[in-house]
Amino acid sequence: MSTKKALKWVGFWIGLALAFNAGIYLFMGKESALEFLGGFVIEKSLSIDNLFLFIMVFSSFGIKQEYQRRILNYGIIGALILRLIFVLLGVTIVNMFHWILYVFGAILIISGVRMIFKNEENDSVKDSKIIKVLGKIIPVTDKVEGDKFFVRKNKILYATPLFAVLILIEFTDIIFAVDSIPAIFSVTTDPFIVYTSNIFAIMGLRSMYFVLGNLHEKFKYVKYGVAMILVFTGVKLSVLMFDIKIPIELSLGIIFFILASSIILSVLFSGRKKEIKEV
Repeated sequence: MSTKKALKWVGFWIGLALAFNAGIYLFMGKESALEFLGGFVIEKSLSIDNLFLFIMVFSSFGIKQEYQRRILNYGIIGALILRLIFVLLGVTIVNMFHWILYVFGAILIISGVRMIFKNEENDSVKDSKIIKVLGKIIPVTDKVEGDKFFVRKNKILYATPLFAVLILIEFTDIIFAVDSIPAIFSVTTDPFIVYTSNIFAIMGLRSMYFVLGNLHEKFKYVKYGVAMILVFTGVKLSVLMFDIKIPIELSLGIIFFILASSIILSVLFSGRKKEIKEV
């Protein structure tokens, strides 16, 4: 998918989310609409970092773009199911044990700090423990066999690197959900708002992936903005322990500011680096 076409689809999905948000405003009120918008922005921000990981995985395994689309489709379906499970479990646990929000807050702060200092360039995706475990369960071929997940050679069933990548993507979805669901609890615990904001954030992932795949060098510093959003949402949950509640309007303003600043800084620094290389 070209960058121009992908951007149009990203705009379409964002527009659809905003239209749904307007419906929430009309039928459920201002507070619910702000909660949906806050949840959508948080989940969309976190999904950007998840897509950077997808880019690394595909690049490491040498998966061509025509095969990436199939994996992304399966990944999105898996993410939708996982979100429903995590939302229902999360809301149930929070309703039973309100103090768990403080634990979620601590987890988010730790996750954000780790993201800031983590050097992803030194990570070897092929050395992932998940891939090693898969190799012990079923042999994996050395090269991609078209768009097939499994092939049979000499009467032996092999998994292809495409299937290995799919498993890795699904596991990253689980890790992503562990961060994203607690993060949105800093805005609301209404299961309808939590799930629908997640759904709309996820639905445009494939188009967003192709935008980042073509322009990811220009958005290298966005991950630091995402990390700061994680830290902020963690702090927002943690201060509830002291009966301090940060208003949703202020939260939205801070999240928008962090995300916008990270995008602007990314574009500015990538532009300067390009100029230096040309000189």
